Amino acid sequence: MIDKRPGAYVFKTIVYASCILLGVISIFPFWIMFMNATRSTPEIQQQSISLLPSIHLLDNLKIFDGKSFNPFMGFLNSLIISVGATACATYFSSLTAYGIVAYNWKLRKPFFTFILIVIMIPAQVVNIGFYQFMWRIGMTNSFLPLILPAIASPAIVFFMRQYLLSTLSLDIVSSARIDGAREFRIFNSIILPMMKPAIATQAIFVFVASWNNFFLPLILLTDNNMFTMPIMVSLLRGDIYRTELGAVYLGLSFSVLPLFVIYFSLSKYIIAGVQLGGVKE
Repeated sequence: MIDKRPGAYVFKTIVYASCILLGVISIFPFWIMFMNATRSTPEIQQQSISLLPSIHLLDNLKIFDGKSFNPFMGFLNSLIISVGATACATYFSSLTAYGIVAYNWKLRKPFFTFILIVIMIPAQVVNIGFYQFMWRIGMTNSFLPLILPAIASPAIVFFMRQYLLSTLSLDIVSSARIDGAREFRIFNSIILPMMKPAIATQAIFVFVASWNNFFLPLILLTDNNMFTMPIMVSLLRGDIYRTELGAVYLGLSFSVLPLFVIYFSLSKYIIAGVQLGGVKE
């Protein structure tokens, strides 16, 4: 039944206007960044904010491409690392959480307590030891140290466990076992589809964190052909006399675009999960 009272229309108008205003505020910084990517350095210095594009996009692209590194190779490197880390983190964390929830084994509670303790350890504490270990085994200048550690993601395991506790019925697992399905078949065919909203949520966070990761790639990668986008953008600052601001904004735009793609690609699963959780039996 539709509420036709005048107060209801006023309330809806305020809600829609607020949403539109918040949307504009959220989009505005990105729009300015994209517009500055088409402008020259003097234009940006004279007028830092412009809502209209300029004609210097190709000039900025030539400056960006004229550096000692290949920006398109950096884009591909970041994509490989981010996709690999996201796949490892989400799949193996989901598998670990499923093992904690679905199986009743002796050390289950101490193991989960250990995971919670690991979450409390700041990542910066282990970076130096991690670099020394990678250097001793000869794995510097490789993408593997930036991808494989994502397999052990305690925060994601905790999130996945909490999600499974609220959504997984062990009767489904028992029925699949009675039908003759093996454990990995149960997980891959039944559990993973059930966890799509949780996986999509964590995939966004892992992808963004991996794509924006600057410190570890900076100390592990020394070959120009293996640089990631954050490293290349940091190198665009130029010398102390001149910084090509248009090229810097262009590099930032290249860095942001994949984040938009991954968010809009996975947001439907998050919305579906919220709708599913709001349905009462």
